[in-house]
Formats: sequence, C-alpha cells, structure tokens
Amino acid sequence: MARRLVVVGNGMAGVRAIEEVLARGGGDLFDITVFGDEPYGNYNRILLSNVLAGSDDPAEIYLNAMDWYAENAIDLRAGVRVVRIDRFAKLVHADDGTLTRYDELLLATGSRSFFPPMAGLWADDKTLTDGVFGFRSLDDCLGMITQAEHRKKAVVIGGGLLGLEAARGLQNRGLTVDVVHAAPVLMNAQLDNTAGAILRRSVEALGITVHTEKRTTEVCTDDAGRLSGIVFSDGTSVDCDMLVIAAGIRPNVGLAQRAGLTVERAIVVDDHMRSVDDDHIYVVGECAQHRGHVYGLVAPLWEQAGVLADHLTGSDTSAAYHGSRTATKLKVAGVDVAAMGLKAPELPDDEFVQYSEPRHGVYKTIVIRDGKLVGATLLGDVSKVSFLTQAFDSGLPLPEERVSLMFDIGTPEVAVGVAELSDDAQICNCNGVNKATLVGCVQDGETSISGVMAKTKAGKGCGSCKELVGQVVEWAAGGAVTEDASASWYVPAIPYDKPTLMNHIRELKLHSVSSVFAALAPDGKEDATSKMALASLLDMMWADEFVDERDARFINDRVHANIQRDGTFSVVPQMKGGVTDVRQLRKIADVAEKYDIPMIKLTGGQRIDLLGVRKEDLPAVWADLDMPSGYAYGKSFRTVKTCVGSDFCRYGLGDSTALGIAIEERYQGLASPAKMKLAVTGCPRNCAEALCKDLGVVAVDGGQWEIYVGGAAGAHVRKGDLLATVDSPEMVMTLTGRFLQYYRENANWLERTYAFVPRIGIDRIRAVVVDDADGIADALDANMQKSVDAYRDPWRDGRQPVTPGQFRSSLPLLPLPQVPVR
Repeated sequence: MARRLVVVGNGMAGVRAIEEVLARGGGDLFDITVFGDEPYGNYNRILLSNVLAGSDDPAEIYLNAMDWYAENAIDLRAGVRVVRIDRFAKLVHADDGTLTRYDELLLATGSRSFFPPMAGLWADDKTLTDGVFGFRSLDDCLGMITQAEHRKKAVVIGGGLLGLEAARGLQNRGLTVDVVHAAPVLMNAQLDNTAGAILRRSVEALGITVHTEKRTTEVCTDDAGRLSGIVFSDGTSVDCDMLVIAAGIRPNVGLAQRAGLTVERAIVVDDHMRSVDDDHIYVVGECAQHRGHVYGLVAPLWEQAGVLADHLTGSDTSAAYHGSRTATKLKVAGVDVAAMGLKAPELPDDEFVQYSEPRHGVYKTIVIRDGKLVGATLLGDVSKVSFLTQAFDSGLPLPEERVSLMFDIGTPEVAVGVAELSDDAQICNCNGVNKATLVGCVQDGETSISGVMAKTKAGKGCGSCKELVGQVVEWAAGGAVTEDASASWYVPAIPYDKPTLMNHIRELKLHSVSSVFAALAPDGKEDATSKMALASLLDMMWADEFVDERDARFINDRVHANIQRDGTFSVVPQMKGGVTDVRQLRKIADVAEKYDIPMIKLTGGQRIDLLGVRKEDLPAVWADLDMPSGYAYGKSFRTVKTCVGSDFCRYGLGDSTALGIAIEERYQGLASPAKMKLAVTGCPRNCAEALCKDLGVVAVDGGQWEIYVGGAAGAHVRKGDLLATVDSPEMVMTLTGRFLQYYRENANWLERTYAFVPRIGIDRIRAVVVDDADGIADALDANMQKSVDAYRDPWRDGRQPVTPGQFRSSLPLLPLPQVPVR
C-alpha cells in the first residue's frame, strides 16, 4: 500500500520537490496531496514583475496547470489553508474542516510580504487600507494592475529588486512613481555604495523619484478612508493614492511553530532537508533554514528539492545538501544587473578589479581569491556574465589579464568556455539544469534550442540563461542546431500554424475544444494551456455553431466577471460610448447598496466598476442591474471611448458619440486573440485618445473621418497607424468590422493590435482591408456579420447557472498575508 505524502504549499519550491519525487518513481510510492492557499495551479513567481509591467500575460506564467495534477494522480486542494499539524497523530487540519493523514509531510509554506509597523497601514486586523498592496502573489499583482487604471501617483516602499521592478511596472502603466528606501543605497544587499549610487542615477533618469534613508511611520487617508499619502520619521511626507510595500519578506513559520518545530529565522533543517525535530517532516524553500542560511533565490531551492526527493524515495540516502553559491542576472527597472558571491574583498590577498563609468550607468567589479572567481558585480553592461557565471560556479581557469574578465580583450571563445564546463556545471539556476542534462537532451535527438528548453525547463525561469543554454546546445549539436517547428504553432498542443489549424477545423467541422484535441492533437491528448486560445478561435470561426465547454474557459470567462485579489469579483456593465442616464445610475447605486459592494470606481474606459461582488451574488447582481455585460474580463471587444462630439463641443467636427455608440452596439463582446479597446473622437484635439487605441476614429475637416489602427497607451505606448480617411460614418463602420475580422483571423493568441499591425505592416493591412487586394473583403464582412448575428449577452444567459456549482463559493476568500504582531 502506498504511503501518503502531504505537501503544504503549492508554490515553486513545493511543486519542484514533487516533480523531483515523481522523477524518482515517487508516483508509485506515494499518494500525494497538496494544499495551496491560492486557487490556482503552480506559477512562476519570478515573472510577476513582467506581468505587472505588461510584458507577460498572467496565463503565460503558469508552470503546472490543473491538468498536470490530475495526470499525476495528485490531490490538489487549491484555495485551502492548513491551520494545524498534529505530529503525534500525523494529521493536518485544514480551514475547510477536513483532516488529512500523512506518513511523510513536506512543508513548503514559502514567505509573505513584510509590512513594517506604520500607523494607518491596516483598515482593520486583516485588511490593508484602500490603495495599499503587498507584492508577493499573483493576486497582489492583478490587484495592482486593476487599480493602476484608476490611480495617478504610486509610492513603493523598498528599493531592492522587487521594489524597483514594481516601480517600473507601475510607471509603465501610466503612474507617477516614487521609491522609498531605508538604506543609503538601492539594492544594498547586492550592490556596494558606488554601484548603488550609479543605479540610482539610472532609475531617476527613467523619471522615478528616489528617497533614500527614509523610514515611513504613517499611512494617511482622506475622510472616505482612501489612501492620500505617507509620512516619514523626519516629519516630511509624500502624497500618493497607491502604496506598494516591497520591504522584504518573512518566512511563513507559524504553522511549524504551533507544531513545536524548532524555528529561528526559519524552520531549522538538517542536511537531508528534514526538520531537526521530526524525521517525518521535510522542509524546502524560503521557509527552511539550513546551517544558518535562508535562501530566497530559486537555484538553491531546486538543489534542496533534489536532496529531499532522494531521501523521500530512498533513491540516494547518502545525498546531502551543503548550502548553495548564488549568482543572479536581472533587469532592474530596465537596467541590467548581475551579482554573484562577494561584493568586495574580505582577505588581504584577495584581488579586486573595479571599473566605474557613472555617466553611462556602467559599473563592474571582480573579486578573485587563490586564482578563483569568488565575486562579481556588473551594472549596466552584463555582456561578460555568461563566462563569469561559469567561472564562479565551476572554477574555470581565469585569464592572467584580469581586465579581460570585464571586456572582450582575451576571454576564451564561447565554444572553449562551454567545452571546459564540467558536466555538473549548473546552466539554469532557476530550474537547476546542468550541462549534462542539456547535452543528454541533444544526444537523445532534440537539436533545437526551444525544444531543449521545453524538455528540460532550462531558460523557463527568469530567462537570463537563455544565451548560455543556446551556446551549450550549439556546442553539443556540433553547430547543427535546428529550428523548432513548434515556434509557429498557434497553441502548444496542436502542431499547426493558425491558417493550417483553421483549415483543418473547417474541413473536419470541429465545433468544440475537446473535438479539436481528439482530432488534431498527438494521441488526442488535451492540454490545459491551449484550451483558452482554442475556445476563442472556435468562437470566432463558428459563432452560433460553437460548442462552449466549461472546462475550456478560465474562471473569468466561466462566471463572466473579473476575479479580484481576495476572491471576490468585479462587475462592469456596458455604457455604450461612455454615455449613461439617470435610470442606469440609480440602478447601479441600488445594486451597490443591496449587495454591500465595497467600492464603486470609474474606469479609464468611461464605465462604472463595481468591485468586491461575491461569486454567489453575480447572477442576482446582473438581473437587478438589467444592463448588458461590459466584457471587462475577457479577451474580447471591450469598449468604445468617445468625446461629446459635435452636439455640445464648440470644436466638434463630427458626431463622435453617436458613431462610437453605433460601433459598440454592433461589435460588442466579439471573441478575439486579445482584448480590443476602441475610441471615436470628434476633432483632432483627440479628447477620447483615439490615436492610442486598437482602433481609433478621428473627425477631421470636410466631414471626413480618419481611422487609426494598432495604437496602445498601457505598458506599451504606440501611436496608431493611419489606415484610411473616409467620407461617411457608414464607411467607418465597414472598415472597422473588416479590420477587426482580419485581425481576429490572423493574429497570434494574446497578440494585441499594437504588435500585430507592425508585424504585418500597415501597407499590407491597408491593401487587404481598404483596397481588397486579396479579394477577401466580402468574406471578411460576411464572417464578421455571422459573429454579430450570433451575439448573446452572457449576463442575461448566465442568470441561470450552466452547472449547479457555477456560482457557488466552494472555497473561502483568499486570506491576506498574516498581520505581524504589533
């Protein structure tokens, strides 16, 4: 009979430990149960700053989707927190009232944001003041993204890596940002005073204001309880309406303390990653303290997971963890930084090489001891990081001309450097992939770089090792690297590009996601990461013939609302062209009062957002509002922003309001590869910001209208390209539909128009959409009309649940980080 392994923590460390256990045959040895606070599969926490900045979509950072757990017979308790461990009965007690027996227990509880003591920080014992955020989880990140649309000035407390990344991400979303740091220099844990000062200059050059040696003592609010600013210990203050606290982390050790385990900075473990108090309790990740050290980087956690798995499965009982050497390469607020080992010499005979060029934001240091590299710092120019990382990790011989470690004047050629690496040299720190693993993958027949990365997970963490991975693959393949055909696939699980995939779907009449997998996926195997893209594609292709399967949709699309950081939902009714009336406003006010909705917020798309709606209340809220869905939650047509146009404005040249409403009525809710935001403005003064929308229309002299496409004003800023100048609103309507359909049929999944338009080229798009150079204009119009005719309001249909549990809150609301004792 299999033993039961219970894992508390569904984060990167806990799931990596499970993967290591499974790789050693642990699937046959254990029945595995995993508890996780968050209602998701495992995701890459390293990439949260990319999500905040807008360079990654949240769906792209998942490491293990829900299907992975089922495929490996893992019982995942997502959104369920373990509250007590009974070591003597070998039971874990969860907050949903369940008891689970274990033979072996793995604690991977990770860490939480540290909230320094500040007056006014907490609205109550568990809730941060409105506008205040930690930056540790996906929910934190999504909460900031949602609120960034409605706020102007952000302050980030913490000038370390996470704080600077948060600052840059919020700045990319249009906020003015200040960074407050208690230490004299930024990133003081990694950089010396000189490097920190140079980094500060680079950060301030981006328009981010930096305050060092400042301790925040008070969070200020206005009469309505909304954040208004912060106060420092010296009495000075800064105004803000958003506050992000990235002042460090604290290991989550409360569960272990209550169980009687030894806790110092974190849970104390031996060299086998077992608690020093209980041979049946293992610990991994940021909650583990080994020989006095607690590691926050990913590479050490992977090493710990491997040793732990060796012991749990009995595959190598002699394995031992002896600590880790840490090296990291990062991009901090747009500035390249690499750091490894010592920041400065510590012994009299240590060699120290230093180069500083502050005006250009460049700083480099090298520390050498007994001919071996023991430390390096690179700021602004990290071109030598690959060789330095190899030398630091594996002790490669160093050139006598030490300056060549900083500049290209004698460092060994790439091929020489890679050849000299030992087989156990770690190439990917994030996922613990060594040279031998990469070489073995190539020898097994995989000769494309992307294919090796997919099979080994090398380069799938922070991405800083991709260059080195490519060098190893090229060396192992003798230069015969092949191009990965899957790079052109529309979704990961189906081996076709988008045009070929659409042709097969039409020919085989595949109307559902499951039928596409059955007919076109290798072995008919389904893939969770491909489902959402396929559902959107089929919806676009088949319109009313599309068979919508619930498990092919993410939570937002299943319940037609946008999930928030605390497990509640955001409801945004449609207000065509931003126009409303007394009746709608009264309904919104009545609904907010009836359902105790905590926040009512105006959006950037000229609509009203009801935030904090309980899942079980959604159908009733929609019914009482009796307004159409605004689609603020989906990859779809969202809004048409308008100015008041010629009816009221003395500058107006065209009736932008009427045209905007007509466009929104016609194209509302269209499924799309990515969200689509439009605008119509009544004159070139551009009050509706039409030049930076996916499609924007501008009234000009002579009764004409200019149509712009491919604009953006979020994390990416781009002025749209002029598609056409037309003489009538009717022609605007036609070309709008034709362009949107061309985009829907030809864009990659999650590719916004600001990327699609320059990729295809405006001249090519104009030739197809305006001039009908390919003779497909009629087909585009007809396909768009089919989708328009098939439109159904999901809020009206959704008032009757598709399944009994569709709107049932089976999980408790996500708890906020634990409040430190004050």
